[in-house]
Amino acid sequence: MTRYRSVNKAPDVTSRFGSRELELSVVLSLVWGSSFLMIAVAIEHIDPAVLSFGRSLFGAMTLALLSGARHTIPRQHWPRIALLGLVWMAVPFWLFPLAEQSVTSGIAGMINGGLPVVMALVTALWVRRVPSGQRVAAISLGFVGIVVIALPAIRTESASGASVADTRGILYLLAAVTCYALGANIARPLQAQFSPARLLMRVQIAATLWTLPFAAMRFGESEFTASAIGAVVVLGVVGTGIAFVAFGTLLERTGITRAMIPTYFTPIVGLVLGALFRDEHIAAVSVIGMCIVIGSAWMTSKPDVRDVMLSEVDS
Repeated sequence: MTRYRSVNKAPDVTSRFGSRELELSVVLSLVWGSSFLMIAVAIEHIDPAVLSFGRSLFGAMTLALLSGARHTIPRQHWPRIALLGLVWMAVPFWLFPLAEQSVTSGIAGMINGGLPVVMALVTALWVRRVPSGQRVAAISLGFVGIVVIALPAIRTESASGASVADTRGILYLLAAVTCYALGANIARPLQAQFSPARLLMRVQIAATLWTLPFAAMRFGESEFTASAIGAVVVLGVVGTGIAFVAFGTLLERTGITRAMIPTYFTPIVGLVLGALFRDEHIAAVSVIGMCIVIGSAWMTSKPDVRDVMLSEVDS
């Protein structure tokens, strides 16, 4: 017998961020903020196509260990799951490492931190609802803070004569962020019916199947060192399996806009990790940017009746 989850008690859009939402946001900020470091380690030895495949595979294997993830989903939903595997996982998981071959971590972090802006635009078009002035102001302020954080690193690399980014790498990043925004909206009807683990295990299986042919062609060009394998496993188990379930849980509790709050902090986490493990300097202006981002996240955490919730399913 197929089990569906109840959607009769949708989260109240007027509710504020509680301790549970804060915990999920902290976990996601730490995991996704460190993902750029893991990707950088992996692509030193492994082709981006292989990384995308391995990340999806280890994510699906992790979720398969959860009993709740193994409940069936009716076949009429399989085409949407296959589409999600491509748009939400396979393509962006491939585009990010491709971009990091020619784009610095400062640029990559800044563009990824702009996901709330892209998400707000895509969601507004998807549901044909303009965000409130409060949301637009908060999202815009967050993006400004992310730019302020990244500027010192960009200026330093420019002054040294190193290439900061090329057009192709920027386009890869913008495409990846757009895929995330599209995927979140495509997933809403299924997330309203099925638990995050139950749905995402199948989405990650689909992503594994999408990436398998391309990875198979690149296995011979990859060097499977201990560091590279470790980075792929961490990206798959933690950054894909566990993190996407945490994001799905946050999404159903807060709505699409407020679920983007962790993304504001990913450049901050990346900056701190760079200082700890790569001896990168944290400029004073970056600290100012961090304060701006924190203020933006606080504004975004406030309730708004115009937020899009999972209970507002579409076909």
